[in-house]
Amino acid sequence: MKNSAPALSLKAQAAIEKRTLIIGLILAMAGSIAFSGKAIIVKLAYRHGVDAVTLIMYRMLFALPMFAVMAWWASRGKPALSRRDWLGVLGLGFSGYYLASFLDFWGLQYISASLERLILYLNPTLVLVLGWLLFGRRISHRQAVAMAVSYAGVLLVFGHEVRFDGSATLIGGALVFASAISYAVYLVYSGEMVQRLGSLRLVGLATTVACLLCIGQFVVLKPFSAALVAPEVVWLSVLNAVACTAAPVLMVMMAIERIGSGLAAQTGMIGPMSTIAMGVWLLDEPFNAWIIAGTVLVMAGVLVVTRQKVG
Repeated sequence: MKNSAPALSLKAQAAIEKRTLIIGLILAMAGSIAFSGKAIIVKLAYRHGVDAVTLIMYRMLFALPMFAVMAWWASRGKPALSRRDWLGVLGLGFSGYYLASFLDFWGLQYISASLERLILYLNPTLVLVLGWLLFGRRISHRQAVAMAVSYAGVLLVFGHEVRFDGSATLIGGALVFASAISYAVYLVYSGEMVQRLGSLRLVGLATTVACLLCIGQFVVLKPFSAALVAPEVVWLSVLNAVACTAAPVLMVMMAIERIGSGLAAQTGMIGPMSTIAMGVWLLDEPFNAWIIAGTVLVMAGVLVVTRQKVG
């Protein structure tokens, strides 16, 4: 009888851990799918004659209140930011959420959602390269081979698309790759600030900065009459801001709290597959052996890189 209580407690603890793992995996998968839907919504909005500057302005305009509340909530009872912290927030907001988002939206004017998602999925490899260039961090032979496999997959799909769209694919691919580099810079430099400010506070502040920059960019570059867009663009932007911007940020962060960043990143591999599936279903994008082979190569290489980092 004396051993029944510990046995029950161990059993209950195992059940709680299993439930936490399942919830974390569901959140990570849902967040990844929601993030991947952004490209589909952007491509649908472009069908109504809107440009990248106006489209990203609407997305960030609707996302701004949610991120401002997130920043306020995470800052309650915390010390005020120092001048150094504010400079860091401004820099990370510019690189990770403004520039990366704008280049991505711009690139989607030229390439398919499937190719865009595969290029962005190279992000862990870019973080490795930046770590080597900026801080001299060693890249193992296994990581180097995995990176080569991933880039071969992107080049496979890119080479197939460039045969049909020519310069458009070159321009779009370059813009989205630049977006991936910009976000990788954010990831490389955000580590210290996450430890100091907390992830929710940093994300809330940095995305608020990005929202203001995107709105300011529209004010500077466009006449106010450019804001008169089709109603479909407005509703798609609301959906983008809520379901594909603010909600997945929270879901991924909640997932990381439960299962860790490594497993959350690996679960995120569902993102490219969901983008391809939605692209075929909603955008009538092609689905062929080139895309299948390229996706398998990219995901296999990134899986090895993320596992190496976790281990």
